[in-house]
Amino acid sequence: MFSRIWTGTSTAASSDLTGRLCDALDAADAVVVGAGAGLSASAGLTYSGERFERYFGDFQARYGIRDMYAGGFYPFETLEEYWAWWSRQIMVNRYTKAPKPVYEDLLALVRDRDCFVLTTNVDHQFQLAGFDKQRLFYTQGDYGLWQCSGPCHQETYDNEETVRKMFAEQRDMRVPAELVPRCPRCGRPMTMNLRCDDTFVQDAGWHAAARRYEDFLRRHRGGRVLFLELGVGGNTPAIIKYPFWRMTLENRRAVYVCVNQKEASAPAELRKQTICIPEDIGAVLSACCGRR
Repeated sequence: MFSRIWTGTSTAASSDLTGRLCDALDAADAVVVGAGAGLSASAGLTYSGERFERYFGDFQARYGIRDMYAGGFYPFETLEEYWAWWSRQIMVNRYTKAPKPVYEDLLALVRDRDCFVLTTNVDHQFQLAGFDKQRLFYTQGDYGLWQCSGPCHQETYDNEETVRKMFAEQRDMRVPAELVPRCPRCGRPMTMNLRCDDTFVQDAGWHAAARRYEDFLRRHRGGRVLFLELGVGGNTPAIIKYPFWRMTLENRRAVYVCVNQKEASAPAELRKQTICIPEDIGAVLSACCGRR
């Protein structure tokens, strides 16, 4: 479908590109936000460096774990250790708001537009910032949900109450044995509701969100739609990036915007409909808010 890719290493000044984004927002009848890990990183939810050492320095010293992503796959010997790790990760990334107001700035920019969010992020920061839950589709899961590790059934379970207890009561990188969660139906250990393999549970809420997203796209097909891609990398391009390219190509009234400090690019066929901004997402959104 696409012959080649061009990057956003434009000679245009950053302020000019931000101005074009503001104009595109003003002209749009609908905005589809596609959010990847880069958005949360810009908001301060970094998985390595000082923030990792602050929350997981003891795990780093004992197990040699280097960042939060790697820790999620570490083969802990006991479930008590496993949930000590995960309860911390969930608390600092799901039940704590991001330290920078990037999500709030995004909400301010799209609040008066018909908007829907498609995201591969699992940290719930959109809702914490005030986005309408009915306009969010978390395709890859949610740190706030557990599922049976089997799984023996297609349901998920809210984990906030137990996670807060785990976080408060863990000692020496272990949670109390009585807090280890088990499936209420088969007794297997529970696990995170994250899309890591073919055991991922897509529950009724997941399917309802998928339908709302498809309905939103159907209502605005052929209209003045802004596809606003924020911090989406190359790990799962088939979820956000490629569909945004395809829908922009099929709709000459659509605009595709890619804000990505390292990977701002688009197909050459879309060049006239595209704004690529190779800058920090938070800085771009803040500057755009400043123009309102």
